Amino acid sequence: MFGEPKLLIAAQPTRGLDVGSIEFVHQQILNERDKGKAILLISADLEEILSLADRIAVIYEGEIVDVLDPKKTDEKELGLLMTGSTTNNKKLSKVK
Repeated sequence: MFGEPKLLIAAQPTRGLDVGSIEFVHQQILNERDKGKAILLISADLEEILSLADRIAVIYEGEIVDVLDPKKTDEKELGLLMTGSTTNNKKLSKVK
């Protein structure tokens, strides 16, 4: 985060960290967001994504299939989208 970049890419930023360190990293990401920086968060931890993201883009088979508001979704819906399913078991139409 040195040099005041306009974009911060955080890939698995808390993997392997203890609880205190995770909280610190999350706060640093939020601080950078509050400074107006764009943050691309890539994480396998759905709870982390839901707590930090302003928008969630779900990818399936290399394509973005949906962009969701984290306040209006949950881990179950995200998991279904990540496997190519929806809650009503219809095939997804790809987002353009």
